[in-house]
Amino acid sequence: MRIAFAADHGGAELKDQLLERLRAESSPHELIDLGGDGSDPTDDYPDFAERLGLAIQRHEADRGVLVCGSGVGASVAACKMIGIRASVCHDTYSAHQGVEHDDMNVLCLGGRVVGIELALEIVRAYLGATFSNAPRHRRRVDKILAIEARESSGGQP
Repeated sequence: MRIAFAADHGGAELKDQLLERLRAESSPHELIDLGGDGSDPTDDYPDFAERLGLAIQRHEADRGVLVCGSGVGASVAACKMIGIRASVCHDTYSAHQGVEHDDMNVLCLGGRVVGIELALEIVRAYLGATFSNAPRHRRRVDKILAIEARESSGGQP
């Protein structure tokens, strides 16, 4: 799997630590750094959410890890993009369940909320999960996609 990583100024340090540790572990995934080095306080999370979302939309990445100060802003911004299902997860259960049940494709983390060891566990849980495609989960994701389609076309329910 190709995994894109991006972060604003508040998440750059954690993003860099995650990439360094995952590469040291010889992760089986292709890890793509889409930037955010923390040097510019005007590096805003919507810019990096869009960069990461576009990589997924263009099939340059299969999933993403997006880091800002709390993870919340990054999640809100990423979810505005068609085909992006992002969520803040600061525990391993939510990280794997979000993929298994909800087909989440962007994990958002708070660089000021979780430390590197917990973040690594969360990312591993996220990357190790696959969408179950169970009928009840497929039905729910299809409903999400229908909402997205209506919203993107300006249609009414």
